[in-house]
Amino acid sequence: MGSLAAEKTVTGWAARDASGHLTPYNYTLRKTGPEDVVVKVLYCGICHTDIHQAKNHLGASKYPMVPGHEVVGEVVEVGPEVTKYSAGDVVGVGVIVGCCRECHPCKANVEQYCNKRIWSYNDVYTDGRPTQGGFASAMIVDQKFVVKIPAGLAPEQAAPLLCAGVTVYSPLKHFGLMSPGLRGGILGLGGVGHMGVKVAKSMGHHVTVISSSAKKRGEAMDDLGADAYLVSSDEAAMVAAADSLDYIINTVPVHHPLEPYLALLKLDGKLILMGVINQPLSFISPMVMLGRKSITGSFIGSMAETEEVLKFCVDKGLTSQIEVVKMDYVNQAIERLERNDVRYRFVVDVAGSNIDDAPPV
Repeated sequence: MGSLAAEKTVTGWAARDASGHLTPYNYTLRKTGPEDVVVKVLYCGICHTDIHQAKNHLGASKYPMVPGHEVVGEVVEVGPEVTKYSAGDVVGVGVIVGCCRECHPCKANVEQYCNKRIWSYNDVYTDGRPTQGGFASAMIVDQKFVVKIPAGLAPEQAAPLLCAGVTVYSPLKHFGLMSPGLRGGILGLGGVGHMGVKVAKSMGHHVTVISSSAKKRGEAMDDLGADAYLVSSDEAAMVAAADSLDYIINTVPVHHPLEPYLALLKLDGKLILMGVINQPLSFISPMVMLGRKSITGSFIGSMAETEEVLKFCVDKGLTSQIEVVKMDYVNQAIERLERNDVRYRFVVDVAGSNIDDAPPV
């Protein structure tokens, strides 16, 4: 990779405009700082957020953009002040790569809520250089935003846990929803939702998968071990399930009504929003008032929680269900993800794709 003092040229697959189509792109990484870790990317998961950003659904995309924030790689160099990692370690990098370290969230070790957080891509470092993500041969990341992948967890399996896994683990922990015997709902059975079922079941919860059709009933019940399956368009079934759930993890990433799901919650139940939606959601206030219910949100998890969820998955024997693809298939994978045609997370075999050999476009 060269000396610490030199900038490193790498190849990534970048979107150049709001079409979101990714093509090879050469660029330089910043010089390795005292607390930086140089990571050779092995695998990177594909998240719905990658689609939102690459296609400018949120109106703030900057191009060229190399997506990817579920990154697992091998440490190949470290800065002189790095104490946590050494060459050869297998590590993970998630959604953020920087924070101010001085605000209340940072001091409370929930740096994902720092207003000056730096995203893994489609952002800029404090020196003005753009951040680029894990659909690339290498990244340079401050050691604070790197986690070690535990032994016993395959690197390709670990990738989705760095976003989808910690995204469901964090609110269950924060809102005190880890006790056995709780009744939870998982709304939407995609990359985040399938990990929600697995994590909640491993905590001893009775888990109901809620979906708009019956087509995923078999996989929810038989493959993932859900206890019940509820079709939201079945009015009689929804009425019968009213006031039955302690919480609902809502992973749906498109606009939808909230009232049918608020009706499913018990007294003091929580509807936890996780899908990125660029339109206002609405509900009538009695749906919340008459059951002292809460509509809240949660965003990924802290670095500490990321370490916790990796250990939790090893201890419980949990794995994500993935389809591994090469980088030259990434555009087809994104198209399939938009159609929900994946069970349940695409993971790109970056190291096995020889992307440094691809001519830039």
